[in-house]
Amino acid sequence: MRTARTVWIMPALRHTCCQALRWLRLAVADTDAHRVTHFRIEQWRAWAPGLDSTADWCAWHQAPSRLVDAGQQPDVSALPAMQRRRLSRLARMAFHVAWPLAETHPQLPMVFASRHGETPRTLTILTDLAHGEPLSPTQFSLSVHNAIIGLWSIQRGDHSEMTALAGAGDGLENAILEACGMLHDGAPAVLLVIAEETPPELYAPFIDDVPFPYAVGLLLTLGDDWQLQLSRGEGAGSEWPHALNLVRALCSDQPTLQHHWKSRQWTWSRNKA
Repeated sequence: MRTARTVWIMPALRHTCCQALRWLRLAVADTDAHRVTHFRIEQWRAWAPGLDSTADWCAWHQAPSRLVDAGQQPDVSALPAMQRRRLSRLARMAFHVAWPLAETHPQLPMVFASRHGETPRTLTILTDLAHGEPLSPTQFSLSVHNAIIGLWSIQRGDHSEMTALAGAGDGLENAILEACGMLHDGAPAVLLVIAEETPPELYAPFIDDVPFPYAVGLLLTLGDDWQLQLSRGEGAGSEWPHALNLVRALCSDQPTLQHHWKSRQWTWSRNKA
């Protein structure tokens, strides 16, 4: 399977250096502003079992609770049947929220973020190996962290720059920084997708930050509607993943929200002007 962009292959160091230079430029530019990043959320979409429309999510925001995962699949009927069969549910979730946001952008840089990635597919591969069964090249190629953006690039014929991140509990904020770096490099808009799948039962004791499967897509442009500030600080962890907290803020016009992860404090602020 081809990758989403050549920097993943030749040479890999090029991507690392470009990303580091972006973050360095943002840090230098924002030194006097206490590391504040500005951007605009043009559109957003989200999916979880039983929640698809904006009205669904705003109703959930009024009484948030853990959703029952009965294996529901998001709609990706716009794709050819052969392509749909290659997609895991994580990939389907990402495609479902991303496709409408990219409809008017034939070439659109993308940042995909997931802390746990294709965990179910990876466990299947490991189980096969443990049983002495041969490794499936197809399954392996679809289990790597940038497989989803590779499939996205192929399906849409989009050769824009694309990045797959595996962040920690503040993966959303790190994805925002990467997307803003692309915007400051000249991209007119950037698609950001963050998604997590229900972990396999074997991993359940070790993964406690996925209350239910979800995907959130953001279409970002330059602007001052939102600002994200990073500072040192410790605090209580959030009840919900940061991406779901952002959805709640988008549903309620909440002006600020704050996320802590280890010694990092992320403060989101919305400009009401």
